[in-house]
Amino acid sequence: MKKKKDTVIKMLGLCLIFLLSGCKSGSDLVESSKVSKVTGPQVVIYKTKDNYFQHVPVNLSADKKSLISYPAPSDVLINGDLAYPEKLENGYLLDKRGINEGCAFLKWTYYEYSRLDHTPSHEELMKMILDNDPLTEMYYCGKKSDYKDLLPELNQIIMDNQLRKFKRIK
Repeated sequence: MKKKKDTVIKMLGLCLIFLLSGCKSGSDLVESSKVSKVTGPQVVIYKTKDNYFQHVPVNLSADKKSLISYPAPSDVLINGDLAYPEKLENGYLLDKRGINEGCAFLKWTYYEYSRLDHTPSHEELMKMILDNDPLTEMYYCGKKSDYKDLLPELNQIIMDNQLRKFKRIK
């Protein structure tokens, strides 16, 4: 019995040594936290070649043959309201759905889609694509936390013709 107890104590000691050797000091943790980036919602603005404001966006693969992401009917609502993009100056729109350069728009409007009783299958969604290449411009404008008053600041950037300071996605 004593031999078993000694073995358990040795194992616990080894575990403690292993755990302690992997730990960083408080100053190391502070330094590593300075390097890490703050994450949060991205600010993406875009223009389309036609008026798709009321239509639900989905994201397609690079070859436009399959869906990468799409919402459930409940996902097109934010706090009970339809998640339309925000209208900005000069025809730009602020994304609220997480679109990317592979964005396509469905024939369904936000209202129609929000009333569906199930999430459509990939096949149903692919058949409902209205335009699989609707974007004329798209910019990544940093994180929402970079802005004090998002909409007025974005509108000012657009009006001052300063979009070139952001990463152009398309």
